[in-house]
Amino acid sequence: MRIAIDAMGGDNAPACNVEGALAAAAEWKDTEIILVGDESKLHPLLHKTNGQVPSNLTVRHAGEVIEPEDEPVKAVRRKKDASMVVAGRMLKEKEADAMISAGNTGALMTTGLLVVGRMEGIERPALAPMIPTLDGAGVLALDLGANMDAKPEHLAQYALMGSLYRQKVMGVERPRVGLLNVGTEPGKGNELTKHTYPLLEQMPIHFVGNVEARDIMTGNCDVLVCDGFAGNILLKAVEGTAGAMFKLLKEQFTANFKSKLGAALLMPQMRGLKEKLDYKEHGGAPLLGLSGLIVKSHGSADGNAIKNAVRQARIALRNKLVESISNEISGKRVTI
Repeated sequence: MRIAIDAMGGDNAPACNVEGALAAAAEWKDTEIILVGDESKLHPLLHKTNGQVPSNLTVRHAGEVIEPEDEPVKAVRRKKDASMVVAGRMLKEKEADAMISAGNTGALMTTGLLVVGRMEGIERPALAPMIPTLDGAGVLALDLGANMDAKPEHLAQYALMGSLYRQKVMGVERPRVGLLNVGTEPGKGNELTKHTYPLLEQMPIHFVGNVEARDIMTGNCDVLVCDGFAGNILLKAVEGTAGAMFKLLKEQFTANFKSKLGAALLMPQMRGLKEKLDYKEHGGAPLLGLSGLIVKSHGSADGNAIKNAVRQARIALRNKLVESISNEISGKRVTI
């Protein structure tokens, strides 16, 4: 397996990407890790630990960087030597089997569309991150920001791709697929969800009906389908609520001596709760529907998140995720 990492993408780049790449290369000797970025910045970081760089870790030079504030389409078209674009070309030209980036989400989607290319039969690729649930299993939600507008047919494709991802990569034998809505009754929602519901009933998936946002973290479905506008609002609301909750707990636990004592006793449980809600443990979000495997890591990812993204990509490659989705969409089992 050859996995290209956009070494210059992310808030903590390139240090976090180098750290994650070193850890991944050391753990998985059967995987070739290719750091794509500015050699003058990457080599000093690789040798900083005074340890020997693993033989399965190499560097591909790319002299430009797509910044967070760059306009996605212009940046991808004009910055041909940007680390993200070079990694995308490697994926397109079969020099890499997968690509990971913590960079500009819009630019990564544009790279996927303009450089790597869509899968035949897919109209809109989808961003599919994991939302934590109380049982620790999580729910794969898509689309959570790749496309602000969608048609019922797009959501039907999201449902199929998400179901296959949970089955192939996460080992869920019969994933439960839910449709994000304002009520559980079939007739609820706007025109998009009303027209999507009957389509999902006809799909070769385990459709469990409408799901309300308040019930998502209880784990009542394995895959959550929605348009990118509603999905991104949902994701930001969950992230914001989790952050606010831990901030409030910290204030309460440090209020006085008694609360500090109680916090010390509860610390192991609090760490476990934080890990359950921590996006870094999930690695990243796949961009489903492209002709190659792209994993989007969180912008503030650290070395551990990058390593977990590599683990995630390895599982998807081993289980032939892209080929499985392509076979389904091409009509071998279903026509949308």
